[in-house]
Amino acid sequence: MSEPPGATATLPEPPATTEPPKALTAQRVQPLRRPGRWIATAVVLVLVAQFAHGLVTNPFYQWDRWSYWFLRPTILDGLLITLEVAAYSAVLGLFGGVLLALARLSRSPVLRAVSWTYVWAFRSIPLIIVLIFLYNFSALYKTLSVGIPFGPAFFSFDESKLATDMVVAVVGLSLNEAAYAAEVVRGGILSVDQGQHEAAAALGLPKGYQFRRIVFPQALRSIIPNYVNQLIGLIKGTSLVFYVSLLDLFGSAQTMGSTYPGDIVPLLLVVTVWYLILTSVVSVIQFYVERYYARGATRSLPPTPLQKLRTGLTDLRARIRREAAV
Repeated sequence: MSEPPGATATLPEPPATTEPPKALTAQRVQPLRRPGRWIATAVVLVLVAQFAHGLVTNPFYQWDRWSYWFLRPTILDGLLITLEVAAYSAVLGLFGGVLLALARLSRSPVLRAVSWTYVWAFRSIPLIIVLIFLYNFSALYKTLSVGIPFGPAFFSFDESKLATDMVVAVVGLSLNEAAYAAEVVRGGILSVDQGQHEAAAALGLPKGYQFRRIVFPQALRSIIPNYVNQLIGLIKGTSLVFYVSLLDLFGSAQTMGSTYPGDIVPLLLVVTVWYLILTSVVSVIQFYVERYYARGATRSLPPTPLQKLRTGLTDLRARIRREAAV
């Protein structure tokens, strides 16, 4: 039926729904399952447990003899000599490495050539050969003199009296360490942005002041991690001084092993544990020194182990609360 003119058409209203809207249910996001990670973790834990069980229960290790030898005066005297040799060699080696690195970076072709030759030679010769050569140095030069080159000597002294076992060990390790430290220091200096050098030169600062106050402190951020690795190697390298008749930690254990052949394995374990302690202490010192020199280079300092532990415990408590709430 047609509508009269002027009338407006109306659309039918949709039927009213009496059903309420479905309630939104909270869904928890499930983490991605990684079975391979759990399998690898289980295998590693089983292997570690087997190793620890064998280390504790195997009678061949003789842990009762290990506890007897661990704090014996002979071992502690050798440990003290190891610390002395490592400390002297580390200081002298770093000082020599800085000088060699500066010579390598200088504009003098003679200094560059001498520095490169030194580094090349001592990185090529094994440390044991250097120590044995220095130990027999008096056979080549019985006396050493100081005076005018190719001229008269002011005074001379007997080399055999000066070169004691401690001196030979420290000099040999220092000469070897300086070659490696030179490359570490040179790499750290080259890592400093060139703009720092240009800014210091634009201020008219003396070269020595630029190096001490601007370049070297920034280079330490790169030098310290690498040189600490060298220092750990130096601590272990002190075991070679036994071959120049210096009874360090390893030499003392070796001597006691010759006297008590049945305790060779416990004595080697004593040396191993002491070296682990020394390198662990150096690693802890390295962390805090790196953290100190990281100031200004990063937005936030790396957390200490205690801070990491507190953060981990806080996260674990929060996770347990979330699990309990669900």
